[in-house]
Amino acid sequence: MGAIHQFRTEVQIPEYSWRLDHSHQIMMIGSCFSENIGQILIQNKFPVDLNPFGILFNPTSIAQSLELLIEKKVFTEEDLFYHAGIWNSFAHHSRFSSVDKDIALDTINRQVQTSSENLRNASSLIITFGTAWVYEYQKTGQIVSNCHKLPANEFKRYRLSIPEIMDQWINVLHRLWEINPELRILFTVSPIRHWKDGPNENQLSKSTLLLAVDHLVKEFGPEKAAYFPSYEIMMDDLRDYRFYADDMLHPSSLAISYIWDKFCMGFVAENTMQLMKKINKIVSGCNHRPMNPGSSEHLGHVRKLYNEIALLEKDYPALNFEIEKKKLETDNSDF
Repeated sequence: MGAIHQFRTEVQIPEYSWRLDHSHQIMMIGSCFSENIGQILIQNKFPVDLNPFGILFNPTSIAQSLELLIEKKVFTEEDLFYHAGIWNSFAHHSRFSSVDKDIALDTINRQVQTSSENLRNASSLIITFGTAWVYEYQKTGQIVSNCHKLPANEFKRYRLSIPEIMDQWINVLHRLWEINPELRILFTVSPIRHWKDGPNENQLSKSTLLLAVDHLVKEFGPEKAAYFPSYEIMMDDLRDYRFYADDMLHPSSLAISYIWDKFCMGFVAENTMQLMKKINKIVSGCNHRPMNPGSSEHLGHVRKLYNEIALLEKDYPALNFEIEKKKLETDNSDF
């Protein structure tokens, strides 16, 4: 019998020196890929503070956001600008924008206050770089997190260099460890392609990010910082357009699920994986639409779910099933 042929280049996940569980606060910050994995962690009841400034793409904007949390920045009217009937912040994604200035400020400051505390108590900070390209607002020289549809000629666009990223991030990491000495940093580079830059510029951008992260991880060592190869998994392991969404740029739901499985292999302990199975069973049961609502069989099913939730909350106090309990109560008025 001949040798078995290999038809794909599977990326091997390294042995990491720490694991995630439900007792530890996690913060995730960065590009759309942080949103994808972060939402799955939240669905599995991990305590995650996900993108407290909204989706961010470049290393400078991410670093600036962390510095604002370290400083517990209080935003004022001077930090906002008014454009096309909306108040915006250059430090934030448009989900923080509002037609009402006071609402925008209140939303921003509440999130900064909450996330500043979460950062100080977090066990892990997961950072996803998306692009090395930045937009500098020419009136102030500020590198912005979002252009908020202002005219392109108001910005200077350029690609960060590896030394620029290194200098800024070495400083930011030291500041993070000053306020949270036990914090562990996980870097990833988003596999989502920025096609508007062109294929060559996209590759140069991703290469810049990969080299900068490699230098940072080697600078501080595996006990402090590590790298998860989400980019390599997408580019080499899932090297087929069937693993992309319709735009041919973003990973498909199947690809995200596969990368999530790889992430779990590296960062989630076996006992936590078993707990996640119990959590998913309860969440699915709570979301299930009954054939005969109000029947004795259905009410028995509801009571069983309540008992299972109570047992898990007793054994794992960090778990939060308030959404599921409220749904059971709302959908079952006879309960």
